[in-house]
Order: sequence, then C-alpha cells, then structure tokens
Amino acid sequence: MKNLILMRHAKSSWNHPNLSDRQRPLNKRGKRDAPRMGEFLEKQGIEIDAILCSSAQRTQETLSLFLEEFTFEDEAKFLDKLYHADLRDYIDELEKLPNEIERAMIIGHNPTMSEALDFFCDEYEPFSTSAIAHIAFEIDEWHNLIENPNGKLLGYWYPKGI
Repeated sequence: MKNLILMRHAKSSWNHPNLSDRQRPLNKRGKRDAPRMGEFLEKQGIEIDAILCSSAQRTQETLSLFLEEFTFEDEAKFLDKLYHADLRDYIDELEKLPNEIERAMIIGHNPTMSEALDFFCDEYEPFSTSAIAHIAFEIDEWHNLIENPNGKLLGYWYPKGI
C-alpha cells in the first residue's frame, strides 16, 4: 500500500508587486497556518518518507514552517516541474519514487491539488491554502499509480477545520 499526502502552500502575500509569482512569500496567516498543519499531522501519527516540493518561494516557506512542527528525517526535493504543474507532472514524479518509499508528500499549488484529489479519489475539495489530503492506494509500486489511481481519501484537513 502506498500513501500520498497532498498539501497546498500556505497563504501568500500580494504586497510585493515587484516580485514575480514564483518569488511571492507567505503572508502573516500563511506563516501561522503552515506550522499548525505540521503539528496537526504530527499528532495524527502520519509519517512521510519523501517530500516533493515546488520550487516557488511560497511552497519552500510552507515546507520550512511545516517542518518546524513535523518530524521528517530526510531531505526534501525541490522541483521546478511542480511549479505550474499539471496532474501528469505529479504522476510522473510519483512514479519515479523508489518502491521502498511508502508515504510521499507533494507540496504544490492549485488548481492541480484539487485536480489530483478529484482524479485519485473521485472527490472534489477546493483545496484552500495549507489544506492537506491523505490518500491511500492499493498498490505496491509507484509506477502502478496510473494503472490503479483509485485512492481512498483517509483525511482532508485545513487550518480553520482543525
């Protein structure tokens, strides 16, 4: 069985018109919510073996703050491909994971987060900032994900709901 945790970046700031979209930082609420979500997942006992993160500033900040409260012993991978990614990009990156990775996390952007949840679980959520979905798949190898994308939604959480 493989598990996927999807997390949308925390709330970003629009107060810096001279910055590109990729460079936008988190705002005050985002800086508050990201560690709260890390603490929440830690208390749920959810473990993560690999983290794939968009290379955008706001996703990197989200991950850094999330990891202040969540135990992760490895190095995250920051991927340009996950910035402005589509669903196929997510699947491609997941299928590259070694099979010993049981639980992977992607930190990215909407609308791809909502599309991924809909595709993998036939569930639609608007994926607010800092929201997390936990999905389980009845597969033993990540490269089988496209053949059997029928995941089971184990949890969907967002800052105001925890």
